[in-house]
Amino acid sequence: MLLGLFLSALAMTLIVAVRYLIVSGGFALATRAHAPGLYAGQDVQIRSELFWSLVSAAIYGVPAGIVAWGWREHGWTQVYTDLHAYPLWWLPVSILLCLVAHDAWFYWTHRWMHRPKPFKLAHAVHHASRPPTAWAAMSFHPIEALTGAVVIPTLVFVIPLHPIALGVVLSVMTLMGVTNHMGWEMFPRRLVNGPAGRWLITASHHERHHAQYRCNYGLYFRFWDRLCGTDRGLGDFTAKPAKSAKARAAAGDAGVAAGGEPSRAG
Repeated sequence: MLLGLFLSALAMTLIVAVRYLIVSGGFALATRAHAPGLYAGQDVQIRSELFWSLVSAAIYGVPAGIVAWGWREHGWTQVYTDLHAYPLWWLPVSILLCLVAHDAWFYWTHRWMHRPKPFKLAHAVHHASRPPTAWAAMSFHPIEALTGAVVIPTLVFVIPLHPIALGVVLSVMTLMGVTNHMGWEMFPRRLVNGPAGRWLITASHHERHHAQYRCNYGLYFRFWDRLCGTDRGLGDFTAKPAKSAKARAAAGDAGVAAGGEPSRAG
């Protein structure tokens, strides 16, 4: 039993880590092609992002591995493999329910982490990436990583999910986590500035969070930000001031010392 648990947790950790390296690495290469030099001078920061992200991979992998072992050995969870066990319309509905639930959890835990004490204790690790890169998607303090790691393992006990639906949810989570941090907008402006962009979060929306900190807390949808008055609209990548790494760090450290969060970081 213990060996099975260990091997399952190890396998999931490796899967999460390799997925991160492949996806973040792919978008880092895309960034090099799209905006050469965008990450210039950020080598030390990127190494830090890699370190914290690989630590996070273990924190995400362990509970996922335990749940996967329990499903395989004892039938835990509501994951079903027979596609016709539920009506086919349930497949997209279950995906949407997972994304909505994850988004709500993320909004409120993320907003809590911007209170002075949790920010200094944990969330400052993520915001130490100034500006973030494609490698920053999982760059979390272990406390913050733990708040994210419990979401999907919990949802599979609550929402009946086919592996296809689970794969879509994990793919969306990975894609948005990486692209929202890579420093440029990959989606067309007609989508970002159109009706869909009023409710869906892309890099332009999350960029403003990293620039101003006290706004735009959502993950997938702008619903909670709009409802709670924390939506500050879209950021502008072209308007970022050119700062050296030392200047960005000094500005961020000064903001933390003054009020628990930097008021401006590039």
